Amino acid sequence: MPVPEPQEQTPLAAETSPATGLTLLVIEDDPAGTFTVPELPASAGTRIRVRTARNLTEADRLLTDDVDCILLDLALPTGAEARAARATHTGNVRGTTGSAQGATGPAEAAGAEGTGVDALAMLRHVLRLAPRHAVLALTARDDTELAAEAVRVGAQDYLFRGELDGRLLSRAIRYAVERKRADLAQHQLTESRLRAQENARLERGLLPTPLLAGSDLRFAARYRPGRSRALLGGDFYDTVRTPDGTVHAMIGDVCGHGPDEAALGVELRIAWRALTLAGLCGDELLATLQQVLEHERQSEEVFATLCAVDIAPDGRRAGLCIAGHPAPLLAQHGRAAHLLPCEDGGPALGLLPRARWPRRQVDLGGSWSLMMYTDGLIEGRVGEGTRRLGQDGMVAMINQQLAEGLTGEDLLEAAVARVRQLNGDELTDDVAVLLLDRDQERIRRYTGSGLGAYTSRGPAPYSDHYSDHGPGGGRNQNGGRDPNGGRNPSGGPNEGGGRAMNIPRPRPGSASPTNAAGAASGQRPPL
Repeated sequence: MPVPEPQEQTPLAAETSPATGLTLLVIEDDPAGTFTVPELPASAGTRIRVRTARNLTEADRLLTDDVDCILLDLALPTGAEARAARATHTGNVRGTTGSAQGATGPAEAAGAEGTGVDALAMLRHVLRLAPRHAVLALTARDDTELAAEAVRVGAQDYLFRGELDGRLLSRAIRYAVERKRADLAQHQLTESRLRAQENARLERGLLPTPLLAGSDLRFAARYRPGRSRALLGGDFYDTVRTPDGTVHAMIGDVCGHGPDEAALGVELRIAWRALTLAGLCGDELLATLQQVLEHERQSEEVFATLCAVDIAPDGRRAGLCIAGHPAPLLAQHGRAAHLLPCEDGGPALGLLPRARWPRRQVDLGGSWSLMMYTDGLIEGRVGEGTRRLGQDGMVAMINQQLAEGLTGEDLLEAAVARVRQLNGDELTDDVAVLLLDRDQERIRRYTGSGLGAYTSRGPAPYSDHYSDHGPGGGRNQNGGRDPNGGRNPSGGPNEGGGRAMNIPRPRPGSASPTNAAGAASGQRPPL
């Protein structure tokens, strides 16, 4: 059935630019008629161009990116797509109505459903054909139920043929276009929220909460993936404290930047935590991790670098294992930050089938900071040339920031921001930085005079950076007492000869005891 022409017959100018006008595609079956829309009042600021298609095949050809809205005549003669949809719908109706359907007969059932099913089949086809375009349904005055069903199916609005005029049609087109834009924006927002929630769940596996309850070490970390708009990368890290009081920390980097590398990094981190809690460390642990890597990687060319340390319960010594990874940075009290030796390190995981990774003993001292990082922090460019920041440049940068009084998370944030600034653009490689520090003066202030540093399993100030309480709600399993009965793990008495004190964690927003200790002593704090 032809679409009636609006009462006002002024055609739109063909030269209307898309920037100041809208394009309407009319799908109707009047081969001789020309569907025109009158020029809008000057106050409206919008002009409409019209294209006409006589069937769905022609509409597919005329539907280009500059089309803003589609007007579909629901009385359009049935096409192949509509007939197929009607056959499917009729079959479903027969299957669900059973014997009652048989009483009326197939012909009567098809006839009863014919017009509505054909129209909705055409509408669904147009919606599949143009999922990002606004669609208006045109129907007869007495087809109110069909018009409402068209909106439920997906049309932005409907128009009655008998009430159609130029001003009403123009207003309906603009409304449909804006409504479709709002629907698309809402859909994109919902998808973004769901994607963000999913990424957050995945990121929870990649960026774990450190298990440091009972330790006197402070923890900070920063992570930035190299992929655009990504939250995940191939870098991974973890920190746990085992029952003997040893703190184990690890940082690694899977070659590549895609989701497969991120997934492999998660697997390696979880395997490292499980093996560490099971009692493995050093060469034995890295050899087992290499087996995990060899079984889980998609290509034999995939490898991973890794740096692992195990810090003794007294906090003064550490074991260091390096598998093709950059050496950690150590800043000790009263000394400039420097790189730990890495000459006797082993190859990256996955390169040599029977590789070994020697464990080097490192003296840390009473107050220190240990920074572990991936190569994304040192491979950024400096200026417009090809020169890289490198490890020497990073050491100089960190020492300068230390001289400015930056510590902890502030230091890591400033370091990553400075590397990006020097690069002149966003970094293309993943960046992960982990920081552990120990302040002996702070420990003494909060354990009481003469008690010394923590060497037992009892809780210590700021031991768990990310949770409100350690196991047992802020106390150890012995109600805050030293589980060794006032003795250290070696069997001798503690330095103070008494119990390990249960120090409550400070509330958010309160003054940091670390800053207070540093101000009182007048000394530069660790990292």
